[in-house]
Amino acid sequence: MMKKTSSNKNDLPLYLFHQGTNYYAYDFMGAHFVRKGGKSGVIFRVWAPHAESVSVVGDFNGWDKSACVMQRISDGGIFETFIEGLKEYDTYKYAVTGGGKTVLKADPYAFHSETPPYTASKLYKLNGYKWHDEEYLKNRVAPYSAPVNIYEVNLASWKKHEDGSYYTYRELAKELVAYVKKMGYTHVEFMPVAEYPFDGSWGYQVTGYYAMSSRFGTPKDFMYLIDQCHKSGIGVIVDWVPAHFPKDEHGLYEFDGSYCYENQGWDRREHKGWGTRVFDWGRNEVQSFLISNAVFMFEKFHVDGLRVDAVASMLYLDYDKKPGEWIPNEQGGNYNLEAIAFFKKLNGVVFGKFSNIMMIAEESTAFSMITKPAHMGGLGFNFKWNMGWMNDTLSYMECDPYFRSHNHDKLTFSMCYAFTENYVLPISHDEVVHGKKSLIDKMHGDNYQKFCSVRSYMMFQFAHPGKKLNFMGNEFGQYREWDYENGLEFFMLDFDLHKKLHKFTKDLNCFYKNNKPLYEIEDSWDGFSWIGVDERNSNTLSFVRTDKSGNQVVTLFNFSGNDICDYLLGLDEGEYKIALCSDDKKYGGQGMVKRKIYKTIPCECHGKKQAIKINLPKFSAVYLIKG
Repeated sequence: MMKKTSSNKNDLPLYLFHQGTNYYAYDFMGAHFVRKGGKSGVIFRVWAPHAESVSVVGDFNGWDKSACVMQRISDGGIFETFIEGLKEYDTYKYAVTGGGKTVLKADPYAFHSETPPYTASKLYKLNGYKWHDEEYLKNRVAPYSAPVNIYEVNLASWKKHEDGSYYTYRELAKELVAYVKKMGYTHVEFMPVAEYPFDGSWGYQVTGYYAMSSRFGTPKDFMYLIDQCHKSGIGVIVDWVPAHFPKDEHGLYEFDGSYCYENQGWDRREHKGWGTRVFDWGRNEVQSFLISNAVFMFEKFHVDGLRVDAVASMLYLDYDKKPGEWIPNEQGGNYNLEAIAFFKKLNGVVFGKFSNIMMIAEESTAFSMITKPAHMGGLGFNFKWNMGWMNDTLSYMECDPYFRSHNHDKLTFSMCYAFTENYVLPISHDEVVHGKKSLIDKMHGDNYQKFCSVRSYMMFQFAHPGKKLNFMGNEFGQYREWDYENGLEFFMLDFDLHKKLHKFTKDLNCFYKNNKPLYEIEDSWDGFSWIGVDERNSNTLSFVRTDKSGNQVVTLFNFSGNDICDYLLGLDEGEYKIALCSDDKKYGGQGMVKRKIYKTIPCECHGKKQAIKINLPKFSAVYLIKG
């Protein structure tokens, strides 16, 4: 076996990499099968600016650190070598000597890796998958005025085999895709799938940003899963983690014996609460690494969006820190100016290259203009999770109805800022773990009341402006908190109330998708108007959603523990039919709303001269359509 090196310092990709503008760094860095000098082999490139030496080691050379020494080809610290005779799936690492020791590091740009607990990178030919989603991508619509109803999934625990083994990407392509389509969701969101060593991190502590987790198969198997989603008309969003990385020795941690990928500043280097290192977003090579990784997901895997994790932790220098643990920025404030610039650059790049995609910020503070373009002073995302709505409304639903009159603002406050950003309303995995209870178990009352409440709450979520997200298991009322080590309890569908909630969820999903008033105008009051906003004493609420053609869905909610007979709802004159009722017997309700058509009568109510009389069961919700 023979090695050769190349050192073209004027190479454009190398130059752009050091400038922070190589947005296809994965085509240059890492390990690639090539022909060189008439010979077949693999060219390796790695960035390790403070390393004294780097070599490629693997099974093919007996892990001998002296066998395949790499040559430094740039002043910025890129090492390169060419090795003949290698084959796909050969394992390798970089032996990086720096800081007085030699450490075996996985390739930051590897396309594949060993299955944990093993940590070596694997050679892999990423090209060659034959996609079948050309029409889907060509016809992908802008998400702003389209229905977006996301099913959030942890691939490791949606389902498991009886022996505890994972479903593979290809098995999920058959079962998960069929399930999501049957249930009427428009999108699926995968919790992080880039390679991670610790199952308990749920994928949020990444060591292989370019390698989809080998727990479930190969990169081409993951492509197949996304291809099948697109074949069924389902968009794919992937959770992406540019905020931090773990301190596993084989990963990015102190890669060249110094602070390489992590921030140089003592106050910005580590998330102590998470036990992780923080990226240096102001460093050009780190920008090339991360922005290329985002481009990689869209380019190579055809994803429809990225949900960007822990944005708040990136924006604030004092995030999860006490006084004295952080240094203000050059302007004297607590904003991380490098992170802000990074987001503007990131979003400018991906939206410049790909159309009708989603960049969703998981951001929990009042930081302004998250979803406004950079030229307007914004960060350039096009959606943001509305964590305030989630926290307020779940707090309300957990409250005893006797005290809900004093918490009525938790239902209405979100409309004070609903149009300041483009929002996704999430009921996410974070809300059903660590003793927070499952969604069904958060509801106040006995078992029957919990099911009534979760149906009315879901109808409130779907009527409120904003795109929708629900975590797996919510759709059929799993009582057990999410457990990443076990699959969902689908056996609960053998029980009547769970089966009926499952049907209700499917019908609600389909109603949302088929009724433009619930999604077409999300950014202004043109699509929303209150009917009864401050009926705190009765725990009722009502409003109207309107589409661009003037069609409307009237929504009415009774969150009290009392049945209300002959409730007066002020409306324009006409006939209104029940379009969806959470109290329907087929969904597990008592069937108190027996009439299907309601005609207005002369009556001063809610600022209108006409009204309908309708019975409202406790913990119920109703959608009505005129005509």
